[in-house]
Amino acid sequence: MVDWSLARQIARFAAGSAPVPQLGVDLDRMSADAEAQVAGYTGLSLPSPPPPPEMVDRATWADINLDTLSSFLDPVAERLSDRFGSAGPLAGPLRAAAGATLATEVGLVAGYMSQRVLAQYELSLLQPEQPARLLFVGPNLVKAIGDMNVDRDSFLAWIVFHEVTHVFQLAGVEWLRPYLADLLREYLATVEVSIQTGAAGGLPSLPSPAEIAEAYREGGLAALVQTREQRSLMRRLQAVMAVIEGYSEHVMDAVGERVLDGYERLRDAMDRRRASRSAPQRILERLLGLDLKMRQYVLGKRFCDAVAGTHGIAALNRVWEEPELLPTLGELEDAEAWFARVEQHRAAA
Repeated sequence: MVDWSLARQIARFAAGSAPVPQLGVDLDRMSADAEAQVAGYTGLSLPSPPPPPEMVDRATWADINLDTLSSFLDPVAERLSDRFGSAGPLAGPLRAAAGATLATEVGLVAGYMSQRVLAQYELSLLQPEQPARLLFVGPNLVKAIGDMNVDRDSFLAWIVFHEVTHVFQLAGVEWLRPYLADLLREYLATVEVSIQTGAAGGLPSLPSPAEIAEAYREGGLAALVQTREQRSLMRRLQAVMAVIEGYSEHVMDAVGERVLDGYERLRDAMDRRRASRSAPQRILERLLGLDLKMRQYVLGKRFCDAVAGTHGIAALNRVWEEPELLPTLGELEDAEAWFARVEQHRAAA
């Protein structure tokens, strides 16, 4: 039902045409160094070599991520299409309008996000047969280095530490990827999409991508509607995502502080950059029913820093032993409560 060709057209428009720059660095060498540094600090291992780093432009990043978003939204859109079946002769126009609205929303979100994302360990949770990719968005890296006025080599190495840590988590922790996939499938199996009043009827007739983009800037067009049970699932997703991001932030700091020049300046500059979420980020969160607030990523890092600082990295690594040892949202704010629980679990075992 979603018009993915329209979504890709709009994403390319929103992403712009900035070319991949020549950064003058050896990403393969940086990735190999990061693999050794992360393995040395965390003690985690990989079952196979990580994917090679790829420098891409914004439009390519948007296109890759549309493939992932389609696996999330197609089942939800199909249920919406089925609901229109009772509309008689209006069913066809309603489906077309809703499909164009969803395509517009997703395309613009992917396009605008492509202007901000620096790097990504990209893998499809719901399509495990798709190979993972290690992506670096060249135009955004150049812009960030200039805007933040930081050393190029140190900054890029630091970003690589972050993404390679995600490789160790999602490829090295055997149960984590399928666990996240099961949560997502359970969540998406019943969640419903809500089209904003007037949006479905108006957007398909707008004559140009520029005018569609202008209409979109006034706010999102669609959102996923959650039940109480789905909100409970989302809290579990939020907790594990906060741990994944917080752990990666902890590792990039622990390793970066040891091996990078000007590390403190890098952290200060990155924190300032992250302090403000863009409108596309907020709309993406509402579109997918995700409430991925910056506070939760801060909590994740604070939790990981607290556990590792008090009990060591080996204690923190217990979050990767089994799903039952992941912290809850409440335990993210009380690291000692989590540690006491996992000690009791160990004693019982």
